[in-house]
Amino acid sequence: MGLLTKDFERVPCTVEVSHCFDSLHAHVRFDDGSVIYPGDEVRVHGAEIMAPFGEVVTEQRMATIARASKLERLWTRLTGDLEVMELCEFSFSEEVTL
Repeated sequence: MGLLTKDFERVPCTVEVSHCFDSLHAHVRFDDGSVIYPGDEVRVHGAEIMAPFGEVVTEQRMATIARASKLERLWTRLTGDLEVMELCEFSFSEEVTL
């Protein structure tokens, strides 16, 4: 991996999509144990997975991981904390303020 170049990996993965009353989620697990690092991008191949209400759908797919360049990874680490701090500026409550 170079300072400005990206590496690409094709990996098998398991996709789980849940559309239930108590859980609405989509998870991707890499079957070969691959790990995602700051700045990496993942694209799961195949048609859209639609889970009917009340069901959990699990499918085997292939995914492409675009590994961030060294410069992108450094930039993501430097600016990531700032983006998280933006979320800290907001709070949610049921109180009405005038």
